[in-house]
Amino acid sequence: MTLPVQVDRGPASHPRALRVRLGLVLLTLVLALGVLLLSAGGASAAPTPPVDPPAPTAPAEPGTDDPTVQIDINGINGGPSSPIVVLLTITLLSVAPSLLLMMTSFTKIFVVLALTRNALGLSGVPPNQVLAGLALFLSLFVMAPVISEVNDVAAQPYLAGSMTFDEAVDSGTAPLREFMLGQTREADLALVTRAADQSNPASADEVDMVTLIPAFMLSELRSAFIIGFVIFVPFLVIDLVVAASLMSMGMMMLPPVMVSLPFKLLLFVLVDGWGLIITALVGSYA
Repeated sequence: MTLPVQVDRGPASHPRALRVRLGLVLLTLVLALGVLLLSAGGASAAPTPPVDPPAPTAPAEPGTDDPTVQIDINGINGGPSSPIVVLLTITLLSVAPSLLLMMTSFTKIFVVLALTRNALGLSGVPPNQVLAGLALFLSLFVMAPVISEVNDVAAQPYLAGSMTFDEAVDSGTAPLREFMLGQTREADLALVTRAADQSNPASADEVDMVTLIPAFMLSELRSAFIIGFVIFVPFLVIDLVVAASLMSMGMMMLPPVMVSLPFKLLLFVLVDGWGLIITALVGSYA
């Protein structure tokens, strides 16, 4: 008696059924995605109605006034604006060396100090930096009343807004003009006036600053050379005495400057030379 044998084919048929199911799911997804794309494409492909362009703007009539550029140098409260103050400060600092040389006592003091150094026979002592510093502070001491007056009558009213820039320049020039006229010779004024081919001014108030400044510098240089000549005379006498003494002793190979320099330094220290020179310079502007 034979028993029927049943073959279980379930496990072998599972992969095929699974592949079929996955294929159906993918096909469903593809169809759904295609439907979405078609609907979106149809929505975006809908025509847009045209829009009328805007009407053109009518041209404006040209103005009758000429184009101008205006710069207001005053601030909100009537005083000068901060950018203008900064600009004026930078400009003043850039021209300060020229103003110091041309309109103050610096040139005369520095020339006298340099001539004193040469009269002593010292080429580099004191150095130029020391002489320039001493001349600068002496110039500030001499010009202190003038600078204070310029600050009171011009700078402070302009910064406070009670005076325009042109009025401040005119008011600040008056003290400097008075100082320079007091130190300028009439012959130098006439010389510069003739060189400029101008007529002689009727009074000191009519002298132009362009004429007054070079005349003032000529007068300062003349005074400085006169003071330098007076300083040179005693030291020249010492050089002549030492040179004659060396010649009489037959020491012609010995430089006279080497022997006379200690005597000149001794004389300069004994008579308080620097004090006398500074007193004479400051007193010349009294």
